[in-house]
Amino acid sequence: MAGSFSDFLELELLDHVWGAAAYTAPTDHYFGLWLTAATLDDTSTGATGNEVANTNGYGRQTLVNNATNFPAAAAGAKANGTAITGWAASGGNWGEVSWMGNTDSGTYASGNMLSWMDLTVPKTINDGDTAEVAIGDFDVTLT
Repeated sequence: MAGSFSDFLELELLDHVWGAAAYTAPTDHYFGLWLTAATLDDTSTGATGNEVANTNGYGRQTLVNNATNFPAAAAGAKANGTAITGWAASGGNWGEVSWMGNTDSGTYASGNMLSWMDLTVPKTINDGDTAEVAIGDFDVTLT
């Protein structure tokens, strides 16, 4: 997967580095899945886009913001140091997922989008299926 910081996070970091306002990193990072018809891009928030419906077992997954889950950046990129797991469809299908978003809120359709990434290969998630992001596959770059 390849992704980018959201406009929200880019502006927060620019203001933080150049003195306008301090930015406090979130204690936890939340990961959600978005469908093929997503409008997910730099300007999206946690409430925009086409996140998988908050039914049939869907929910955002949480990783504590620490050096184990997110090792030091290298070569202009930051990747996950542990797998992102816990998505399991139960009671119905979720549809074809083609994007993943990283927000500062675990509440469905809320919070600030921090980063987003496209899945290299979209995945249809049907009832009984699970989804996982392997170690190193959440990859956000600064260029």
